[in-house]
Amino acid sequence: MHIGSVVGVGVLLGALSLGGGLGCDRNIEPFTDDAVAEPDLGRIFPEAAQGDQGMAPIMPGPGESGGAPAPPQARSGSGEAMRGTLRVAPALAGSVPEGAILFVIARMGPSGPPTAVLRVPDPTFPMSFAIGPEHLMIEQMPFQGPFAITVRVDADGNAMTRNPGDLQGAALTPHSPGDSGIAIEIDEVL
Repeated sequence: MHIGSVVGVGVLLGALSLGGGLGCDRNIEPFTDDAVAEPDLGRIFPEAAQGDQGMAPIMPGPGESGGAPAPPQARSGSGEAMRGTLRVAPALAGSVPEGAILFVIARMGPSGPPTAVLRVPDPTFPMSFAIGPEHLMIEQMPFQGPFAITVRVDADGNAMTRNPGDLQGAALTPHSPGDSGIAIEIDEVL
């Protein structure tokens, strides 16, 4: 081995150990195997963090006072709300878990990300619904259809999961803003 090589390796090791500019200058925490926490959906869905304001069912549930709540004011976006009725198929009437969350989802096509989502805690059926610009996932998007409308009764209340036993249904045809009389039957068990 040549003496110049040994000296070069020694200088390199000395520079690395003294932080001579060749190492990382960032303060990076080491990786740990801690459990991954659930995401803070309040940052994504501010309405949920505010106690589901404007997301109540149109028909009062058991023990609630009569009269439909006033629809929330539309945010940006265009178009009128789509309105209809949700029913559970008679064969599934006893399958709606207590404390479940109902999601009414409007998409611009048969699949893809939701354009608008209505979240209804502890739904009672049959019930009326209205989904419009105030339910947009991205506030600046226009509320223009046609939309494929699907509904899911989710036992754990997490919109990101689809668990066995959750119930779902869909409108048979696409609908446009301002449509009313939309009838959706929740008739499928996941």
